[in-house]
Parts: sequence; C-alpha cells; structure tokens
Amino acid sequence: MQELDPSVLQKVNTWLNGNYDADVKQQIQKMLDDKAFTELSDSFYRDLEFGTGGLRGTMGPGSNRINKYTIGSATQGLANHLKKTYPGEKIKVAIAHDSRNNSDVFANITAEVFSANGIHVYFFSALRPTPELSFAVRHLGCKSGVMLTASHNPKEYNGYKAYGADGGQFVSPEDKAVMDEVAAISSIDEVKFDRVDANIELIGEEIDKLYLDAITALSVSPDAIKRQKDLKIVYSPIHGTGITLMPKALKQFGFENVIIVEEQATPDGNFPTVVYPNPEEKEALTLSLKKAKEVDADLVLATDPDADRVGIAVKNSEGEFVLLNGNQTGSLLINYLLTAWQERGKLDGKQYIVKTIVTSNLIDEIAKAKNVTCYNTLTGFKYIGELITKLQGKATFIGGGEESYGYLIGELVRDKDAIVSGAFISEMTAFYKDKGSSLFDALIDMYLQYGFYKEKLISVTKKGQSGAAEIKAMMEKYRENPPSTLGGIKVAALKDYEFSVETDLNSNTKKPIDLPKSDVLQFILADGSIISARPSGTEPKIKFYCSVTTKLASKEAFHATEKQLDTKIDDIMKDLGV
Repeated sequence: MQELDPSVLQKVNTWLNGNYDADVKQQIQKMLDDKAFTELSDSFYRDLEFGTGGLRGTMGPGSNRINKYTIGSATQGLANHLKKTYPGEKIKVAIAHDSRNNSDVFANITAEVFSANGIHVYFFSALRPTPELSFAVRHLGCKSGVMLTASHNPKEYNGYKAYGADGGQFVSPEDKAVMDEVAAISSIDEVKFDRVDANIELIGEEIDKLYLDAITALSVSPDAIKRQKDLKIVYSPIHGTGITLMPKALKQFGFENVIIVEEQATPDGNFPTVVYPNPEEKEALTLSLKKAKEVDADLVLATDPDADRVGIAVKNSEGEFVLLNGNQTGSLLINYLLTAWQERGKLDGKQYIVKTIVTSNLIDEIAKAKNVTCYNTLTGFKYIGELITKLQGKATFIGGGEESYGYLIGELVRDKDAIVSGAFISEMTAFYKDKGSSLFDALIDMYLQYGFYKEKLISVTKKGQSGAAEIKAMMEKYRENPPSTLGGIKVAALKDYEFSVETDLNSNTKKPIDLPKSDVLQFILADGSIISARPSGTEPKIKFYCSVTTKLASKEAFHATEKQLDTKIDDIMKDLGV
C-alpha cells in the first residue's frame, strides 16, 4: 500500500492542527480518509514557489496550491519587503483581478493583508485588465501592485502577479529581495489577515477614463479612422476582462462597427466555449472566425483572460480568414507605427523600439531602414518594461513586444497591453484600408521590402528527473560541439547568453553580450536565419525558436516561398537532432 512521505505527512499535520479554516481542514481530512495519497503529495510536497513573476498554480488546499494561505503568505512577504524598502513613508498599492474562478476572493484576501499591515490599498471594485493595473500603479504613485490572474492557463489555475513602483514586474535585484521575504514566512500565524477598512479605497471608472483618454491620445492616424469608421471588427474577450475596456477603447478611437462574439462576452472562469482561453490557439478563435465569415469582417481580435495578449485574424488574398502569429502581428505593428510616425515627420532620431531576443529579426531590419534604434532584451516583458523605465525622459518608446502575442505602444504602462494593441491593430487596418490595401497585403508588401521571415516555435517535452538531465545534456552538446551547418547553411556565430559571449565561428573571435545571464543559445546562420534553444523555466520542455529568412521575389511567389521556408525549418531541426 502506498504511504505518505514523512515530510508530506508533517506538512499535512501542520495544516490540520494549525490556524487554518475548518472547511480547509475538512478537505484535507477527507483526502486522508480516502487515502488520496497522490493528491495529498501533490498538494503538500513543497511550498508553492514565489518566483520572479509571483505565484501560479492549481487551486486547492495545501502548501503547493493557490489558496487563501499561499496568497496571504505571498502578500505578507511583499508587505514586509515594502516596509523595509520604504521606511517611514506612506505606502500605497493597487490590486486588480481577472475573471477566473476565485480571483475576486484572492484579490480581497490580498487587500485585507496589505490593509492589516498599514498599507493603503487602491482596490478595483470589479474585474479589470492587467495593463490597467500597471497604469494605475504608476498613475496613483503606488510602490507596488498585484494582479490576480493565471493568464491563459486552464480553468483550474490561478495566480498572483506582483509589480514594482514603475508598474512593471519586479526585476533584479528587487525580485530576489521580494522572493526572500516571501520564503522567510515560516508560519501562517505571521500573516496578518485582519482587514482594516480605512486602508482600502475602491477605484474603477475614474481610472478607466484616465487610461482610455491616455491611450486615445497616442493615436497617429485619426483621419484614416474617420474615413474608415465603419471598418468591421469582430472582437472576443474569451470570457475574460477585455470586455470591460476593449469595446470602449475601439469606440473612443472612432470605430463604430465593432461586433462582439456574444457567446464569449460574459466573464466566466470556467471558459465554457474553449479548451484553453489562449488566443495563440486556433481553437480559441473558432467562434470569432465563424462570426467574421458571417459578417464579412475586416479584422478579428481576441484577448486572453487578463487582456494582456491579443491574437488576430485577417482575410488573405483568396478571401479566407487566416490567423497571424505573434511575430507577424508584432512586425506589422512596428512597421505601421514607424511608417505613420515617419509620414508625419515625427521621427527625429530620439525614438526607439524594443523586442526580445527570440522575436523576429524582421523588426530589427524595419527599425534599421527607418533609422530607429531597436533594443533586444531577454524573454519576458518585464525586461522590456525595465528598459522603458531606464530610458524614460532620455528617448521616446514608440512600441515593442514579443512573439508570444504581447505588445505595447507608448509609455503609459510597463507590461504587455492587449487593449492599446487591439486599438492600434484596428487603427493599422484602417490606415492600410484607407490606402486601398488589406492587412494581409501589407504583410506581403513588408516581406517584399525587407525579406520573407518565417517563424516557428517547436517545444520538446522531456518529463521527470531523466527529462531534465536530457535537456541539460542537449544544451551542453550544443555548447561544446556547435554544428558547423544547419539545413545546409553555414553557422556564422553562436550567442551563449548563459556565459554572456558571442563567438564568431569564422574567425573564432569572441565578444561580450551585455544582457543578464540566461540559459539560451542562438545559432546565427550566414543567411540571417536564427535558431534559439531555451529550456523552459516553468515546464519540463526545451523550446526552439526558429526564424528563417529568404527573399520574396513577388506577391505571386508567397505560397511557394512559404513552403520552401517550412522545409528549411524541418531540415534545420533534423540537423539539431529534434
């Protein structure tokens, strides 16, 4: 018969005998009575780790689950950090939540703990998007903010995203300081749960208005929108928070023909119409695409539950709706923004854009052609936010993003923002339609001008301890014996972000990489293609980001060239042994 590990049993008994609610104890006792040892082990074998982005996990009782006590401990640790960092100051924080089951409950617990610690809480009275929380932190002069969300994870999950005073997620060294304070909470008795009403202030529509007015002021093609105000936009919030702001943002930008996917309009943490509430997945846009065909839409927009990422679909040259990937949408957005700024004579050399190292180098090429600086950061939007804060007042951030469907326009927030991105994707569609072009035509024109870039993300899952060892061995092999060719093309350089060095494989000369250390390897091919290998920090996976490129001879050659690039990716992956 299976028995519980003694360390797990010790934790179980701590919860059964400790200062925990009766219903939680009952749930744990029932698992014991039912001999649900696997479930008990999963729930208690470790403490849910407060990582650089906060907490994320499945909901339920136990030290390795999202619940009142893990949320409370995280908040107490964050409160302790804030009080040490800002001694003698009045500390303010902002809290918001998405549509997930229990997000409102966990938001209330977070507010209670902060308030009990003498911290002033600005509390959104109803669900709101993540980017609005980031905006509120900055606008209200807060030292921190918390968003209760698990982004696009399945319905069983919830999470806790912690933000610093600049409205961005914590970065080094502060992220480590917060993690240490959370880890130092050794007993639930250290957590102050007694709400102080005087320290909690409700906010809502007044922040909505400030945020919407601020993003509307960023618009660069209002005249094109006026002429194309009947542009048909189908929008789905996929049962999430986007419904609170996206329709208002589109209306305020000047769009009068927005069609909501009604089956997905009501916020619902069970996400009843999708397998995953993730706009990267075609399945999640099934209802949106159906509605788009019915009304012959110009554009489809869909946002994830906390409305920080957006997926889009457009009509191709055959009139069929196709989903664009994150690299395509990001490249189109940057190309549009720089073109529109240029047309208005607004580019004077003091602007910049930002992308991550695994996002399409097409963006670098566009920036180079427009004489605009393009910075590359490590994967994770917090690094983009950190750079915007660092350069504030010295240069103007136009826009940027990452291949995983997260973009930002303007300096109002420090995280990816599907609301401002959705408004600008709509503006971009109007801009091109005003010139007699579709967004798909604009994509092909961009490839004709700068080269055809095709990206593909390949994830290889290696489970368990042996899987982790396999992934480590793969990375070591690539480092020690890098391939000389991939897909028949010479490997010109190897960038190793773990050791902060770039090696020119022709001359064997080395130069430093000025970014924080990260376990990422990049093979730079002689034709400009880039293959990045990166073990996932949160899952038992190694991810390969493939970006291959070639010249596009004509519009008519699009499909044939795309097939050629797909074959090239397959050949490269074979050479990497994947």
